Amino acid sequence: MKNQDMRRRIAHATARMLAEDGSLDYGSAKRKAARQLGAPDSRNLPDNLEIEEALRTYRSIYQADETRTHLALLRQVAVEYMERLVEFDPHLTGPVLNGTAGRHTGIHLQLFTDQPKDLEFSLMRLPVPYEAGEFRAADTPGRIFPRFVLDDPRAPIELVVYPATELRGMKRLQADGSPRRVRLAQARGLI
Repeated sequence: MKNQDMRRRIAHATARMLAEDGSLDYGSAKRKAARQLGAPDSRNLPDNLEIEEALRTYRSIYQADETRTHLALLRQVAVEYMERLVEFDPHLTGPVLNGTAGRHTGIHLQLFTDQPKDLEFSLMRLPVPYEAGEFRAADTPGRIFPRFVLDDPRAPIELVVYPATELRGMKRLQADGSPRRVRLAQARGLI
């Protein structure tokens, strides 16, 4: 019971940090929260789903109006980019999909194509600058995928490009049964 209480306290402290600062990732925020609560070597840190639930709770109490308005904007922007990049089978994922997005959150899209060069030509025609890089997924060790970050003034847009065949092997659902990613038609339904 004591471990469960500490786990809950760490989840809520982590959520507060993420909501207020936004500069930390889940893992770093969990470790920082555990240290602040006197449990720096805790082997019983909350999982990301617990953090997301605590983040939703925090935002519903302290940032409800701001979060609702900003999440609606982020989802609208995501749909706009998904429509522009429809030929690359875009999927919305991350905090904008699961409802934990806040003022420091960017939009995460996964694209599935066997023509990554065509994507680069499409990006050149967009009215926003972008940076190219690489993405190394934790669940696919040793594999590197193209990554682009678009500098839209409303929110940064992160695009990770996978081969079209990769989608079949990816997990579809989170541990809680919610979708990991949605296609354009489903993303439109979130607006």
